[in-house]
This record gives sequence, structure tokens and C-alpha cells, in this order.
Amino acid sequence: MMGTKGTEIVGVNVQELLQLLNKALADEWLAYYQYWIGAKVAKGRMRGIIQGELEEHAQDELRHADMLVERIIQLGGTPLLEPKAWYEQTNCGYDIPSDPNTLKLVQQNIQGEQCAIEVYRKILDFVKDKDVVTYHMALEILEDEVEHEEDLEAILEDMTTPLPS
Repeated sequence: MMGTKGTEIVGVNVQELLQLLNKALADEWLAYYQYWIGAKVAKGRMRGIIQGELEEHAQDELRHADMLVERIIQLGGTPLLEPKAWYEQTNCGYDIPSDPNTLKLVQQNIQGEQCAIEVYRKILDFVKDKDVVTYHMALEILEDEVEHEEDLEAILEDMTTPLPS
């Protein structure tokens, strides 16, 4: 639980903020699993590179989930306590990696990152100039999500650019 002064300086509706943070938490857990399992089942072109990238992104999503839980607790809230809630609360959903083709996995994860970028942009807009602690946390996560999108788009370009003959 956050200190008295720390609570006083949060200039937004805390319940609304907690809802936004829990929805982002659901997204992070689903993204973690989507990346993690995608790395395990990946087959096809550039598999080793893509597995490494997906595993790295999975660890980042897990770190984001940890950051969100810490902030939710600081704000006096309760983080989502069961996986079933992830599906009920998610903004971005879960894109089942039913086609383990590396190209398909990269395309699915680019869409997930683009959704995450929107989620954190909305959180930043909600807390801007009102809750600097949440703002800085969301900005740090957003920077990672933008980097993930860039990484995946670069891999996609490598995969789809024909080799010179």
C-alpha cells in the first residue's frame, strides 16, 4: 500500500486507473505466454533467430507484468488473481499460435505489439501530469513495446525480402 502523501498526489480516479492497469496486466500475461509458447513451437525459416527473439520478448512481458502488479498494489488495488480473469479483462486478446510457421508467428506478434502500444498510449494520456509514478512506468513499458514492434518488423522484412539472384 502506498504512503499517505504518495496517494494524495495521484490526481486521477484511482479505481479507473486500477482497472486500466489490471487490463494491461492481463495483456502482459497473455503476451508472455504467446511469446513463450510461440518460441517452443516455431518451425520454418530463421527459426533459431525467431525463437531467441520471442524468448527475449517473453521475458520483457513478464517484467512488465511484475511492474504493473507492484504499481497496482502501491495504489491499494488487487492485481488479477486468476488466469481466467486475463481473458475477461484483456485489451489485446490472445492469438493462438496454431500455425507454428515462423512467418505467421512474427506477423501475429507484430499485431500484439501494435495493440500494446495503443494500450500504453491510453494509460499515458490518462495519467499525464496527474500521476508521475504510473506515467514513468507506462512510458518505460511503452518504449519496450515500440522496440519489440521494430525488432519484429525488421525480422519480417528479412524474411519476406527476396534474395538477390
